[in-house]
Amino acid sequence: MLKKSPNLLCIFSRYPEAGRCKTRLIPTLGAEGAAFLQRQMTEHIIKEGQQASCDLLLCLNGGRPDTIESWLGSELDYITQQGDDLGDRMLYGFQDGFARGYQNIVLVGADCPTIDSSLLDEGFAALASHNLVLGPTVDGGYYLIGLNEMYPSLFAGIDWGMNQVLAQTMAIGHDLNPELLVTLHDVDSPEDLMALPSFLHKQQF
Repeated sequence: MLKKSPNLLCIFSRYPEAGRCKTRLIPTLGAEGAAFLQRQMTEHIIKEGQQASCDLLLCLNGGRPDTIESWLGSELDYITQQGDDLGDRMLYGFQDGFARGYQNIVLVGADCPTIDSSLLDEGFAALASHNLVLGPTVDGGYYLIGLNEMYPSLFAGIDWGMNQVLAQTMAIGHDLNPELLVTLHDVDSPEDLMALPSFLHKQQF
């Protein structure tokens, strides 16, 4: 990656392989439909990230170099997620980004299709006066976490996938002057499909 900005956006996503992503949506959308939605949401956040004031790093779970390049081309930099749980994988993403020399890192998942470039820029701007930035989700988690230096404790002892993830993270990071962004819906369950933005509603699953 040719470093052009002090800001790095790490996009966490799964390779859109039918039956291996968005499995909770398969009863509603089918395996192919769930994978298609994963593909669309990943491409959306990549597009928004490319319009924000940052460099991009895609952190993928699954896929091979040839299939990823066939999907996204050869210009986008990516790494494979590493770790036993989500906390380990996010910690690895931040460690990789800071090792590359970036000053501010924002990590987002591909599960929140209402994120746009202005919100990403807001997250980076907040890191000028806050050590921790979080974008809450309606279900008690977060769609975005931003840091301007490493705080490994933020990723340990969290009940990932439960509705207290945000509260637990805030409790650990209360001394970091955390900033909260707007609360958004993420898309994990069939009920969440009602919150899909119009550009995804138009797709045929």
